[in-house]
Amino acid sequence: MIHIVIPVFNRKHFTRECLLSLRKQSNTSFSVIVVDDGSTDGTADMLREEFPEVKVLFGDGGLFWTASVNLGIKDALQHGAEYVMTLNNDLEAAPDFIENTYKWMKEKPEAIIGALEMDAATREPAFGGEIIDFKLNKVRHLLQELPKEQQKGIHQVSQLPGRGLLIPRAVFEKIGLLDQDNFPHYVADYDFTHTALRNGFELYCNYDAKIYTYPEESGERKNRQSKSLKNFYNHLFDIKGGGNLRDFTRFTLKNCPGPYIPYYLANGYARRIFGYMLK
Repeated sequence: MIHIVIPVFNRKHFTRECLLSLRKQSNTSFSVIVVDDGSTDGTADMLREEFPEVKVLFGDGGLFWTASVNLGIKDALQHGAEYVMTLNNDLEAAPDFIENTYKWMKEKPEAIIGALEMDAATREPAFGGEIIDFKLNKVRHLLQELPKEQQKGIHQVSQLPGRGLLIPRAVFEKIGLLDQDNFPHYVADYDFTHTALRNGFELYCNYDAKIYTYPEESGERKNRQSKSLKNFYNHLFDIKGGGNLRDFTRFTLKNCPGPYIPYYLANGYARRIFGYMLK
């Protein structure tokens, strides 16, 4: 059985829709752990009253994404989970999402497998995995390269986000949990998948397992929509800033091959600083 871990902080309307979409799955062989990190909008009451089948763990508001996910993962592993999936609350799963996850999990039982992200508004594919080239400082978006007729099945990638990320127990046993000390909120998922890749685990994006996301609702997207000096500072230095320079530096030093680090850092700093102003 897959154990799904969902970290939440407020925005209970998203959590409700996410859990309702899981209730509609054609394959119900999974359990759900929600980690509520100090929500103040009635999330806990809603979970207790509307979703009694969901296990809820609580934080005090200081866990952020990575520690919340780790708390859920540890609980799942302690209860014998062979596969853990991390899932954000601001998305909905297609009815055959779990069914198609199992389909390819059986083909690649030792691999980490991500999901195809669809834009909830347009119903069009939005993200299908990435291949990073540290030498050229370039990220290839696989979805942009694949013809429509090939956008199915699984495709090998080199990094994946934590939205719908299926992780075998063997990965945790070899490399441990996500790095909550260095990456408390963002980047931990990418760092984790890079670490797994270096340790011999394959990464795939499953184009048959679809999740519907709301990109305009992300904190970083809203930060960019309302530009100000304060939001610019938050973008670069806040723990939830999408361009956090500390996180980027730590990620680079940990994952980029040594000879390419200076150029990769310089290019990345420039993109984060000037990109905020231009986009």
